[in-house]
Amino acid sequence: MSTGVLITVIVLVVVVAAAVIALLVWPMVRRQRLRSRFGPEYDRTVQEHDDRRTAERELAQRERRHAELELRPLTSDQKQLYTAQWVEVQEQFIDDPQAALQAADRLLTTVLAQRGYPTENFDQQVADLSVEHAEPLGHYRAAHEIATKADTGAVSTEDRRTAIVHYRDLFQDLLNGASGEPQTEPAKHEKHDKKALS
Repeated sequence: MSTGVLITVIVLVVVVAAAVIALLVWPMVRRQRLRSRFGPEYDRTVQEHDDRRTAERELAQRERRHAELELRPLTSDQKQLYTAQWVEVQEQFIDDPQAALQAADRLLTTVLAQRGYPTENFDQQVADLSVEHAEPLGHYRAAHEIATKADTGAVSTEDRRTAIVHYRDLFQDLLNGASGEPQTEPAKHEKHDKKALS
């Protein structure tokens, strides 16, 4: 065998070996990236589907859809306005927990729309939020479920309080930003927030 043929065979073997290694390693790298990005939402999505590949495809589709959204950060004035409105919601809770819960839901929807998230369909909204706001998403789902039941009067005042606290988690995440957006100073009403709902 000539030297040229031998070199060609060696190069071919190396290329094939590299391709095989890449094919074996890529799914693990992708899985780790998705797990890191989606956090608890990754595990939840895997549990909802028949297999991990289908779940990972869905999460990748969420990322692609999210990339097409025209999201925008809130201005300082908007943050101050929404923070003041949130304080009003919490103060309203003392006298009218049901009205406060409805107001919290409406305010959160307003903030989502202002940020550029579609707000017409709850399931799609959750999917869109999962890309950058996966951590508070479980709380948001729980709050939405309580708010839905609250319309029928089938929840306690404590449940309503829990829902508002859950809404607050996503509210603060949306105000303070995610994925490298600049963080704001902690709200001066934070102590008041805790007092009003404790």
